[in-house]
Amino acid sequence: MAGFLDNFRWPECECVDWGEKRNTIASVIAGVLFFTGWWILIDAAVVHSDSKELNHAFHTCGVFSTVAFFMINAVSNAQVRGDSYSDGCLGRTGARIWLFIGFMMMFGSLIASMWILFGAYVSQGIPVYPGLAIFFQNALIFFSTLIYKFGRTEELWG
Repeated sequence: MAGFLDNFRWPECECVDWGEKRNTIASVIAGVLFFTGWWILIDAAVVHSDSKELNHAFHTCGVFSTVAFFMINAVSNAQVRGDSYSDGCLGRTGARIWLFIGFMMMFGSLIASMWILFGAYVSQGIPVYPGLAIFFQNALIFFSTLIYKFGRTEELWG
């Protein structure tokens, strides 16, 4: 059973050359996801402006997610592999540490948004839309980070 998809290939689309537009498509999709995440939270903040409905401290998850987005995408894949980055602060090791800290911030924000959703909204029996907005904001920023970081690499697209 192992390796039963080894010889499977997706059908090639002859009408569009995805190789040349790979970076553009990944950037647009990531930008739309990032924008949608912030738009959802801004909508929740406007609709539920009272601090009893949406605590203002819950916005820090989105801020940390955004900072992590920029941290992760500030390091290129060539810097992590060591192809183009040998000088500077710790060289390749410094780039990997920076990337690791960015991913830990991103995962921490995503986990904190789930904790806020279930701990502050679902278990309390109050309207859950603000908690869902916080969770979806962080989830969309997380997916936009992954698409922007790994959707632009040549190894994944062939």
